[in-house]
Amino acid sequence: MSGAQVFLIRHGDTGDALKGRFVGRNDVPLGPIGRRQAAALAGRPDLKSCREAFCSPMLRVRQTLAHSELDLACQQDANLREIDFGRWEGLSFAEISRDYPAEVDSWAGLESDFRFPGGEAYADFLHRIQKAAERIARTAASQTSPVAIFTHGGVIRALICHWLGLPAKHYLLFEIEPASVSAVRLFGDQGVLTGLNDLSHLREDRS
Repeated sequence: MSGAQVFLIRHGDTGDALKGRFVGRNDVPLGPIGRRQAAALAGRPDLKSCREAFCSPMLRVRQTLAHSELDLACQQDANLREIDFGRWEGLSFAEISRDYPAEVDSWAGLESDFRFPGGEAYADFLHRIQKAAERIARTAASQTSPVAIFTHGGVIRALICHWLGLPAKHYLLFEIEPASVSAVRLFGDQGVLTGLNDLSHLREDRS
């Protein structure tokens, strides 16, 4: 199969204090586990074959790339930042469900006018993801080797939906864990999913 291969890497774990909590605009670092997870990415032959990369400018993503020690020419792209969750930042889903029940229902249905309370409108998020996706697709089409994208779980879900032509409401159907690798083969600005949430390089940390 021809086409341009793109690998989507989520940043590593950010520590127990933030586990199960919404973290978007807060610029938190990797925790000890996250640093080990990032280093494990260096053992993946598929990522070693990459020469070009894009990454979110947020600290946890830049640290993931740095600790991976992969030999990549990386361009930062602000459109690859995670969603700004507004007043949901740092809260658990249980806390949000208790304090913002109507907003949670609206979010679950991904209504077109949904905005995270005090944060980013979902339509604005999708618009910047589309711009990032188009830029990545142009770069990937010009390369003879795969392109790596270091970013966030929400961004990876949105990119997958964009390239597969899926409705935005399917955004929440993909599980994207810390330091996981997903893959899409692009044909222009459309794609085929060739890998999802691969954690095979993290066997030691998951045992």
